[in-house]
Amino acid sequence: MKPSTSSSSSSSSSVLSSFLVLLAFIPFSSSYLLPPSIIGSTVEHQNRTAISSFRVVNRRNLIQCPDPNPYLQINVSSENSPLSDDEYVNVTVSGVFHPSDGDWVAMISPSDSNVKSCPLNKIQYVQTGDTSKLPLLCHYPVKAQYVSNDPSYLKCNKQECKKYNNTVCEVATCSGTISFHVINIRTDIEFVFFAGGFETPCILTRSAPMKFSNPNQPLHGHVSSTDSTATSMRLTWVSGSEEHQEVQYGDGKTLTSTITTFSQDDMCIPGSLSVIKAMTDEAESGNIDSIFHIGDISYATGFLVEWDFFLHLISPLASRVSYMTAIGNHERDYINSGSVYKTPDSGGECGVAYETYFPMPTSAKDKPWYSIEQGPVHFTVISTEHDWTENSEQYKWMDQDMSSVDRSKTPWLVFAGHRPMYSSAGGFSTDDKFRKAVEPLLVQYKVDMVLFGHVHNYERTCSVHESNCLAMPSKDRNGIDTYDHSNFSAPMQAVIGMAGFSLDNFSQPGSWSLERISEFGYLRGHATMEDINLEFVNSNTRQVEDSFRITKGQK
Repeated sequence: MKPSTSSSSSSSSSVLSSFLVLLAFIPFSSSYLLPPSIIGSTVEHQNRTAISSFRVVNRRNLIQCPDPNPYLQINVSSENSPLSDDEYVNVTVSGVFHPSDGDWVAMISPSDSNVKSCPLNKIQYVQTGDTSKLPLLCHYPVKAQYVSNDPSYLKCNKQECKKYNNTVCEVATCSGTISFHVINIRTDIEFVFFAGGFETPCILTRSAPMKFSNPNQPLHGHVSSTDSTATSMRLTWVSGSEEHQEVQYGDGKTLTSTITTFSQDDMCIPGSLSVIKAMTDEAESGNIDSIFHIGDISYATGFLVEWDFFLHLISPLASRVSYMTAIGNHERDYINSGSVYKTPDSGGECGVAYETYFPMPTSAKDKPWYSIEQGPVHFTVISTEHDWTENSEQYKWMDQDMSSVDRSKTPWLVFAGHRPMYSSAGGFSTDDKFRKAVEPLLVQYKVDMVLFGHVHNYERTCSVHESNCLAMPSKDRNGIDTYDHSNFSAPMQAVIGMAGFSLDNFSQPGSWSLERISEFGYLRGHATMEDINLEFVNSNTRQVEDSFRITKGQK
């Protein structure tokens, strides 16, 4: 993985700021429900790293396939040879005697990867509590799909005679065709045909290797600010080349890129679509200046190729407007890695992949807190996964950063991090220790709005402090809830973790909870020197389902 970066300066004097805020994008759907055969062996990861049967396929024992079938073939058809940067290919399995709903095809990269048994790798899985004979695969598949996704496969509607006795067919076989979305991941790929499902798989046959036309192609452009002034921008991209590349910008200006890379050895261990569409339409309208994605960025959790698919997914957004991020538990947390929460949520990434793909204006590696000013808004972005206790480095930085804001020039102070202080989702959605440590700073520095994620729904509070409503919004002339901060009492807070993955329900709501919506969407905001107007947009219907504004005496 070789992300490159370049930055340039530009003047900015606008006092208007339009922004979108989102959390928890994920380009696929995974089930939290595990088969009985793996519940015991993966209990430590349950409900943490989006485990599905496919996600733990390399923890299954490789069994012996039945007698080999001489007619089996797997062929891949593409409109481009070599492969382009983004296309769909058709994978056809043929020569099958008895089609089964357990037949599946995996995409493997690199193409020469060993997908047989690697018993010596067992020690790498002991820390997860899995002590069975491990693993199935030496190399984890990029993606997989059941052949039964072709509705004609199990019915054997596509029959082919392989052996005739005079004019009578003695041996007939079946076939099926499925489509795979392939993007340029810089290494050759291959497709492997398995039987037995994800629980008891065995290898049947493999395709020929396929190359990409330009593995060094710069891809996944991402624009972000380099510092708190937002007067210079950073452009990053991913390439297969170790050579420095040149960026042209402005009126004939150029910059040479620097190169940042990481490998598996840098990790702790070897390793919704409607929202994207709606937000892309917003960005294409030209009315959006920046996007904030506050934690749980891709849910790759150690499977690095999913970063490529995620970067490809957000390219229409990230390459067009400033795309700023915060770190979440699924990017950083891992046992004995220095994170506050001792969970395996990052799958061993420990922030390495996140910090390389999304360089933010932070002071140093693994100190992912920063601030940025855009128009009349000062954003203080923290890491809930790093030490936030009083006297910690991050706490002192929060204190210094928020105390330094000139509210006469930048009237609005927005505080953002991943794990919320308030949520009606119940369970372990909040940490009271975090709230007690950091909330006094929010009141002291008169923070206007606090944005969190982690919980996969939308919830808006009153002006809350120590779980009590110190003030309630009033209705303006348009019936919009309005928080008047000319007589500040406490910040209003919002959980906005409804951008992807799965949605969370609400249990018993707190007295501080004013609005609760469990639908996919995003928060859209517009700030001036006089007020901030915000709307929760349902990404499926494009309808505004909640509106509120913050003022300082202007009604």
